[in-house]
Amino acid sequence: MTTIAVAGKGGTGKTTLAALAVQYLVRRGETPVLAVDADPNSNLGQTLGIGVPITVGSAREQGFAGERAIPGGMTKDQFVEYKIQEALAEGEGFDLLTMGRPEGAGCYCFANNIIRRYMDALAGDYRHVVMDNEAGLEHISRRTTRKTDVLMLVADAGVRGIQAARRVLDLAVEMKLEVGRTVFVLNRASEAAVAALMPEIERLELPLVATVPEDPGLFEAEVAGKSLLEIAGESPAVAAAAALFDGVFGLQG
Repeated sequence: MTTIAVAGKGGTGKTTLAALAVQYLVRRGETPVLAVDADPNSNLGQTLGIGVPITVGSAREQGFAGERAIPGGMTKDQFVEYKIQEALAEGEGFDLLTMGRPEGAGCYCFANNIIRRYMDALAGDYRHVVMDNEAGLEHISRRTTRKTDVLMLVADAGVRGIQAARRVLDLAVEMKLEVGRTVFVLNRASEAAVAALMPEIERLELPLVATVPEDPGLFEAEVAGKSLLEIAGESPAVAAAAALFDGVFGLQG
């Protein structure tokens, strides 16, 4: 099993790349895939064209809102696991789990421990796990999945975007995250932009494994709220992402 975590500041297109990773794996028969939306903005479901019945955050709130919320004969542990299973949205070749935002005040250490344990067991049922993260890397730091094989930092074509990627990288190091390897992707970038930004990229001290070009067709699909799973392989962005994921997942040929 390969676990890839996609991270970067908002607006860089990391959710798009996470969706294209799911598309890549499904089209190659590398199923089942577990997609985890760990960004509080929770846009991965829309990008994948799948509804979100309930978030894990909501499941936690419902399980610990009070004893009356738990059916007779069920422990809190069993009820939270049941609600998380209810939160698992089924797609064609993949499932989606949306973490969502915490919805109340108070300490949920016990609930979070249940979620961690359950998600570790759940991830073992899948061939690959693709996680769309917030810049704070909160869910990786809480070990809500097993060891992250690849941390993919995504930046858009600008100095500020690359500097933001640097801060995410520094945070990952500071947190001592269990990551196999970290790679860097420049999104929505032209060849001229890459050349101009190369000094800043070199200061990042991470391998630039791919540049994904600006793609009007992809942009139009996102604006229209269409599933990116339907985007044809001839799309420049999809083709570039496929080459990227060939290397990330080791599936060349």
